[in-house]
Amino acid sequence: MGLRAEMPLLARHEGEWAGRYVHVDKDGAVIDRHHVEMTCAILDDAVYHQTNRYRWDDGRTEVHEFPGTYLGGGRCGFDTERLTGQFWELDADTIYLTWRFKAEGDDLRLFELIVLSEDGGSRSRTWQWIRNGECVRRTLIDERRTA
Repeated sequence: MGLRAEMPLLARHEGEWAGRYVHVDKDGAVIDRHHVEMTCAILDDAVYHQTNRYRWDDGRTEVHEFPGTYLGGGRCGFDTERLTGQFWELDADTIYLTWRFKAEGDDLRLFELIVLSEDGGSRSRTWQWIRNGECVRRTLIDERRTA
């Protein structure tokens, strides 16, 4: 069996997405906002690949690639120059991720829930940034499928 069969919800995320990230501090104050265009793909039914293209209103841009390897048992892992982590499906609508930014060491961990709408046309994502056991930041992301 391939990745699409083992992780059918992940397969439903394939395509192009656009949305906005809003980062808030632990008290809820907005500390950053930016736009995202994202491509999610499963290659050769064995590798997950995500490309995130960020754009701020002041003209700054960033592009990040996230290749994921199927680990078996319904889990994927990723290990790039910037971060390392894993993700898996919790139920028919929700994917769970946990990762670390390598530059931050083990003190900062991130936890994300991605909830796909029933019709597959939109999704909401929430990150919690936990430093030494305390939530120091949250990221709220709403996206819509564009292709």
